[in-house]
Amino acid sequence: MRLRNKPGAEQTIADHPQYILTDASDWKGCWEERFAKKQPIHIEVGSGKGQFVVGMAKANPDINYIGIELQTNAIISILEKQIEEKLPNLQLLLVNGADLSDYFAEGEVDQIYLNFSDPWPKKRHIKRRLTYKTFLATYETIARPGAELHFKTDNRGLFEYSLASLSQYGMVLKQVWLDLHESSYEGNVLTEYEEKFSKKGQPIYRLEAEFTGKK
Repeated sequence: MRLRNKPGAEQTIADHPQYILTDASDWKGCWEERFAKKQPIHIEVGSGKGQFVVGMAKANPDINYIGIELQTNAIISILEKQIEEKLPNLQLLLVNGADLSDYFAEGEVDQIYLNFSDPWPKKRHIKRRLTYKTFLATYETIARPGAELHFKTDNRGLFEYSLASLSQYGMVLKQVWLDLHESSYEGNVLTEYEEKFSKKGQPIYRLEAEFTGKK
């Protein structure tokens, strides 16, 4: 989805370094210092306009969240929410999610969320899928032992691919939902895409998987 340019977005980002970073390499291994309290760190790769990560930060004050987004026109919406909310457990990172090991030290992250990632349906683009093995290896590098990956999508093809990719990588699938909104799962925080697609009656797929250290 193409997002409209927001006038003054870059200046707003520059004016709020306490909430958002465009280069976090200096914070590698020191993310705890960006937050008011030392707490588990959860990251969302591809946060879009931030409905999920802001909602999670509100619902779980005992967890520190980092929303990671590449598009300025998307992350500015999260920043505007954060300027209003001033959540002490939320930080934003305007960078390419493919380079996470440049910004996080080994074992620094406690949980990773992938929500409604680009499905890249063509076979020649398989390496761009965020559940491809090279991405999984990056996540595992920055994740603590036993950390989990939580993944949601409306795209059945991507979900089927991801189930196979995670299993082949050696991850343990802990839970799988083939129709999340018709299940008994509690505490679900919707993303913008999830809200849109579920209203159309499309099933939402979800999984939770654990890194075991076995590749």
